[in-house]
Amino acid sequence: MSDLIPAINISADQWTIADAEKVYGVSNWGGGYFKIGANGNVHVIPDQQQSSMKIDFSSVIKEIREENIQFPVVIRFHDILRSQVMNLNESFNSVIEEANYKGTYKGVYPIKVNQMREVVEEIVDAGAPYDFGLEAGSKPELLAVLAYNTNENALTILNGYKDEEFIRLALLGRKLGRKVVVVIEKYSELLMLVKISKELNIEPIVGIRSKMRAKGQGRWQGSSGDKAKFGLTVAEVIKSARYLEAQGMGHTLKLLHFHIGSQLPDIRAIKDAVNESARIYAELHKMGFKLEYVDVGGGLGIDYDGSQSTNDSSRNYSVREYVADVVYGLREMCDLENVPHPHIVSESGRALTAHHSCVITEVVGEIKPEGASISTELIEGEHILLSNMRALLVGMDDNINLQETFNDASQWKEQAAEAFKLRVIGLEELAKIETLYWQILRDVQTRSAEKTFTPEYTNVLDSTLSSQYLCNFSVFQSAVDSWAIGQLLPVVPLTGLDTPPVKNCSLVDITCDSDGKIDQFVIDHATSSVLPMPAVSEDEKCYLGLFLTGAYQDVMGDMHNLFGRLNEVHIFSHDDDPEDFYIEEIIKGTTVEEVLSIMQYHPRSMALDMKRLIDKQVANGKIRPREGVKWTDFYEDCLSGYTYLNTD
Repeated sequence: MSDLIPAINISADQWTIADAEKVYGVSNWGGGYFKIGANGNVHVIPDQQQSSMKIDFSSVIKEIREENIQFPVVIRFHDILRSQVMNLNESFNSVIEEANYKGTYKGVYPIKVNQMREVVEEIVDAGAPYDFGLEAGSKPELLAVLAYNTNENALTILNGYKDEEFIRLALLGRKLGRKVVVVIEKYSELLMLVKISKELNIEPIVGIRSKMRAKGQGRWQGSSGDKAKFGLTVAEVIKSARYLEAQGMGHTLKLLHFHIGSQLPDIRAIKDAVNESARIYAELHKMGFKLEYVDVGGGLGIDYDGSQSTNDSSRNYSVREYVADVVYGLREMCDLENVPHPHIVSESGRALTAHHSCVITEVVGEIKPEGASISTELIEGEHILLSNMRALLVGMDDNINLQETFNDASQWKEQAAEAFKLRVIGLEELAKIETLYWQILRDVQTRSAEKTFTPEYTNVLDSTLSSQYLCNFSVFQSAVDSWAIGQLLPVVPLTGLDTPPVKNCSLVDITCDSDGKIDQFVIDHATSSVLPMPAVSEDEKCYLGLFLTGAYQDVMGDMHNLFGRLNEVHIFSHDDDPEDFYIEEIIKGTTVEEVLSIMQYHPRSMALDMKRLIDKQVANGKIRPREGVKWTDFYEDCLSGYTYLNTD
């Protein structure tokens, strides 16, 4: 029997790649980088300027296996990262020229979005022709940024709360000739900055962050308004500017910063915020403070669900529309107020990094809702509930009322559970009733799929009868946002999409935690609790891709159950290669020994202790010497191994 979703019940000879695209929506959320190829495999177009160059995920998986790299793995497409940096900068430069805007674009990448060295290096290199800078929000991030942002024409924006050491590091950057902007988040930071800068005789570049009245939308709308965690009120903005002026440092105030939230779904929120910030900038300028920059913060969203809507996981605008609203909004207000056009800064980290990284995991098992079945043959004297359930199954035909059958089966199953509690039926009778119940539901689903309309109960059936696919990964390590805040991340089978789905499933990971699951998917332009799966033969491995994981997922994952960082494979496109790509670098994930050390264990001592225990059993004659050596070696091999399942 098929577990097929009735709404997409299309025969194999009628199924097309267009049907697969409709179901999985790859082109909708793929940003032009991902699509389903004619062979039914997901393909990557890493450089949109060279659309003929396509990378087949099947080829990538094959090469990873040939390199003896264990799954799960993180795959980074560095060309996508570079392409996103170029697209953002070129979009701003193009609109600035089109609008006859007098300022320039000086973007920065906020490394909190993904602090991985390889990611930061790639962004810095790709952004060098545009003088694209970096942003730091903590002392460790500042240490990294000072070492990597060496372009003297690029900005280094420093957000977050600061202590004396943080400010001294910032002033070191100024001493090195860098354009380091210290953004004041609270008034006391300004007093400390002025004091230390005079002590060291180093002139700072000062920015102030304003609490905006314009409200963002989505999960992070609390970033603005009176209760915002960061920023100065209007009164504090004026007080700060005048304090600098009184200290003979009014000329150091160069930047106005605001931020109304990450992943903004609605373009109207951006319009309102730009309008408000432009007014503040203009008023400060007319008060005599010659600011040069307006930093519009982050917020440029990603269309995770492909709906192009105001859903929390989507956006109703394009990158160019976002850029145009920023540029034209600032120009219009500045022209009205007769003040110079400021240079524009943005901190669009999510938009730069999300697409470049994905997690590939292997399906290692299937957990069916019915589990095992037992014989349900008629036995004399059986309980009426069992007899009724059997009669319901036997009486299934083309003319039966499927809704009534579904209702009766569900009711009798519930009554059977109560009867067992009251000792009316035994364990074996309960098992037979449950076996019949699942057979009835499978039959009802199959017959419902043949109807020309979709009965109301089919959604319940789809969820009830869906399997759980056991996948070799940890949600808490690799898709933490899906667990923590319900963030939708696209999940797609990487091969076999040229055939119609035959099963519904949700995903569960290998952690010992009931929350280690993914049960929200982007299917057919909507959110579904099940993922349709194509047929997979028993001797064939099934791989799933979790996409758009390049923002935050890489750096926010924890080590629940001591599952560590994944193996990483870095991919570059290459037109002369037969497969259009090559693996540039492989970075091994954390070993068991490494994660234990992080948690203050001492693996070497543990290995010695285990050897002593095994040697004691050898001395007592309970383990043979040769066997003892093998067990000792096995324990040490496990310590040096990958934290995930070895499925090879």
